[in-house]
Amino acid sequence: MMSFLEIKDLKVHYPIRGGFFNTIQDYVYAVDGISMKIEEGKTYGLIGESGSGKSTIGKAIVGLEKITSGQIFYKGQDVTRPRSRKKTNYNKDIQMIFQDSMSSLDPKKRVIDIIAEPIRNYEGLDKDKEKRRVFDLLEIVGLPKDAIYKYPFEFSGGQRQRIGVARAVACKPRLIIADEPVSALDLSVQAQVLNYMKEIQKALQLSYIFISHDLGVVKHMCDYINIMHRGRFVETGDREEIYQNPQHIYTKRLIAAIPEIDPANRDKLREHRIKEEIEFENKEKDYYDEKGKVYDLIQHEGTHFVAGKKEVTV
Repeated sequence: MMSFLEIKDLKVHYPIRGGFFNTIQDYVYAVDGISMKIEEGKTYGLIGESGSGKSTIGKAIVGLEKITSGQIFYKGQDVTRPRSRKKTNYNKDIQMIFQDSMSSLDPKKRVIDIIAEPIRNYEGLDKDKEKRRVFDLLEIVGLPKDAIYKYPFEFSGGQRQRIGVARAVACKPRLIIADEPVSALDLSVQAQVLNYMKEIQKALQLSYIFISHDLGVVKHMCDYINIMHRGRFVETGDREEIYQNPQHIYTKRLIAAIPEIDPANRDKLREHRIKEEIEFENKEKDYYDEKGKVYDLIQHEGTHFVAGKKEVTV
């Protein structure tokens, strides 16, 4: 299957200024050379700790972060610059769901106006058709019709996130970037929102870029996984490849940190975590250069790629 969105060597660097003349002293390499291809109907995970650069990638793709260098191709056309996106449906076809549902929804607007906003911007339906579309979207995300007359503060966190999902799919996009969409929710509510997202994906043939630090959630949602550290990918591949056969020391460290529900296995897991922390400290030099930068990806097997020195067997 052909990819409809391709990211090539994306970089987002922030200058660090100082001195008497406030000149640039150095840079923060938030994203430092990321490439990926997105196919129809698939979910791609961006996984890493806070500060790894995963959210910056999502914001750069939708135009909320200025790109330092690199290219974005949509349906074969270079849409890196905002002006070039006007020639395509890029701004309509690429939507985003944010982590904080309360701050991402205008508190002064009713639900009907929140969900209908992208429809008005890109489709210009008459009022009756617009209202029917909003009703349909509320049904898809499991909210009653009378929700259209309410304001965001009248809903629970999980319900607000469902409103955010409805708004994101309102203009029939091809890709949704979901930035930690359930991290602020209780576990039971998380499951509800994630299941709705999967159902909507199947019905609309959506693609997702799913940004999270929670590997358990990612395993449930994603087809492909990209592990991020220090602004770069350290390991990429099919979900099962990453979970069943992790190669990079950082990936192993993340997987070891997944919480264990069964009390009988907690001591064993604690020992495993300690072992992976020691392994990370001992072998860091094999996977990062002298400045701590992640090495380039090398093909391990099939679609499985791992960052590391070429002379190191990974």
